[in-house]
Amino acid sequence: MEKRPDNYLSRLRQQPLLWNLLLIAALILAMAVAAHILMKVGTRHGARRTVPDFSGVALHDAQRIARKHDLRLHINDSLFVPAYEGGIVLDQLPEGGVEVKPGRTVYITINSFRQKMVPVPYVAGRSLRQAKNMLEIAGLEIAELVYRPDMATNYVLEEYCEGKPVTPATRMEAEMGSGVTLYVGVEEGRGTTVVPRLVGLPLMQAKGRLWELGLNVGNVDFDEGVNLLNQKEARVYVQIPGAEHSAALGSKVSLRLTLDGQKVDKLRAEAEKQAQAAAEERRLAEQQRADSLAQAALEEASAEPAEERPADNGNEGFFD
Repeated sequence: MEKRPDNYLSRLRQQPLLWNLLLIAALILAMAVAAHILMKVGTRHGARRTVPDFSGVALHDAQRIARKHDLRLHINDSLFVPAYEGGIVLDQLPEGGVEVKPGRTVYITINSFRQKMVPVPYVAGRSLRQAKNMLEIAGLEIAELVYRPDMATNYVLEEYCEGKPVTPATRMEAEMGSGVTLYVGVEEGRGTTVVPRLVGLPLMQAKGRLWELGLNVGNVDFDEGVNLLNQKEARVYVQIPGAEHSAALGSKVSLRLTLDGQKVDKLRAEAEKQAQAAAEERRLAEQQRADSLAQAALEEASAEPAEERPADNGNEGFFD
């Protein structure tokens, strides 16, 4: 005769320790199963969504498309690109076509409706380096350096923004990223500088190097594929004139940038060789000039002036 399950349960209940251990084990097992099921539901295990390409889509349309795909949008940054309408999505992360879990946040960059306006700082009376730093902190840059004769070399004499003079009392605003013209002093005989090495640098860093040394930014060209969104990743691979060449203060240096890292590395090695050759050539020219000046000074010091002798009028000893 088979024993009924109730008999087993009755016997287990008669042993409190064993019965409690069994209940605890059953409870832990039930909690583990429930947690596993809840985790699958909460994370939607196995569910995937393909991120749409929001580039060029208006913000309100992008939000509607995101809801349809069970995704969320977060505005991470904004730029001002005049070629696009305000509110247009310019960039996104993750990119379109990537598979993600439902509920994933997609970070987007949109086009501002207008460029941000910032106060123009007064930088006259400061060194060129200080003026550059103040303008960059304000969100502005140098449009042009114009040199004038003055005893204080590389000190800002005057400042102009949009053709108007900037004074200590001026309360002027300009679009972020716009340029300010600086009139800078240069003492006679100190009007040259050395072109820095710029290959491998991003555009803003290359501009800063030029301004600090009293040089202007000439033509800036980009390889195909470089745009306002990825411009920060582009690097200089050509500069004209090359590094280590002498240049007059206020001269322009033209730049070309690319996103191709291999091209940058290859041309950087060539630029380094050319820079070393130019530095050696400049050193020899300076040495030759110094030798010429020393030789001229030596010849002048060794030359004896002709002594003036009194005329012999035959009256020597007249008053003896």
